[in-house]
Amino acid sequence: RLLRGRLESLIPAAYGKLARLAADFRSRVQHAVPEARRRAFWEDALQGAVAEDVLAGREAEGRARLEALLEAAGHAPDDAPGEVYLVGGGPGDPELLTFRALRLMQQADVVVYDRLISDGVLALVRRDAERIYVGKARAEHTLPQEEINALLVRLARAGRRVLRLKGGDPFIFGRGGEEIDTLMAEGIPFQVVPGITAASGCAAYAGIPLTHRDHAQSVTFVTGHPKRDGDLRLNWPALAMPNQTLVFYMGVHGIQAIRAGLLDHGMPPDTPVAIVERGTQPDMRTHVSTLAEVCALVERTEISPPALLIIGGVVTLRGRLDWRGQAAQRQAG
Repeated sequence: RLLRGRLESLIPAAYGKLARLAADFRSRVQHAVPEARRRAFWEDALQGAVAEDVLAGREAEGRARLEALLEAAGHAPDDAPGEVYLVGGGPGDPELLTFRALRLMQQADVVVYDRLISDGVLALVRRDAERIYVGKARAEHTLPQEEINALLVRLARAGRRVLRLKGGDPFIFGRGGEEIDTLMAEGIPFQVVPGITAASGCAAYAGIPLTHRDHAQSVTFVTGHPKRDGDLRLNWPALAMPNQTLVFYMGVHGIQAIRAGLLDHGMPPDTPVAIVERGTQPDMRTHVSTLAEVCALVERTEISPPALLIIGGVVTLRGRLDWRGQAAQRQAG
């Protein structure tokens, strides 16, 4: 009784009118809309303007809108493509997802996801959506990028709503631009939903502001993933300049080259360095060292990917701004 009362207080009574309207159209939709597109039709209808009209008491307008949607669906070609949702899944904590990301995750027919997607984020994808893992660990891609691009096109051409779920933000070292370039060339509808990039999420959870008036007037995001020949080919003189913060994505594997490049171009050996391991997730760890000693830290510490390097004076602020550590201490005390 308590649960029923709670649900009745949360669900507007007008939803009954919306349900009756859907029932009136059910058989017509079954005849006019192919089965592969039927779920998408109802979700578009019942989450959009039709629902808004009915819930606002404009039942006639809602019925007219649903008639128009059904008419358009009946004339759509059978081979019309579906749509691809290129969604940033953030750095790992599912509570950092955007509302739009979560809505599209619940609408998708199939999800294509990478290694960087946490279990907590993946659990929020629609339960009955097909799941396709494409890997993309360093140097160990379950599918090469070109085959991922082709997979997205193939699934969308089958009329499916495809969730391309990527860690962090798809446009920051996520190769999202390459994927939508292919979709554009193939005439596949798509939309892009940004996510919180690892630099922002990891730094915030570690208590390290990326900019600070006393320490850094700029921040630079850099890929730490070396080329096949082991060379990073970066603008080391610019990166070694003072009063800035450097954030290296995928930097642990190339830590020796990063250290050498910065030291060789004048960065002081005592420059603070933080390695944030599995940032924003329950098993997150933060290691603090200096540029001179960071390679030794990596050698003696088993660091699990994903891990992020933060280099600069802002790292010294962690001692007093580690809000999560302080909260844990208060709870323990």
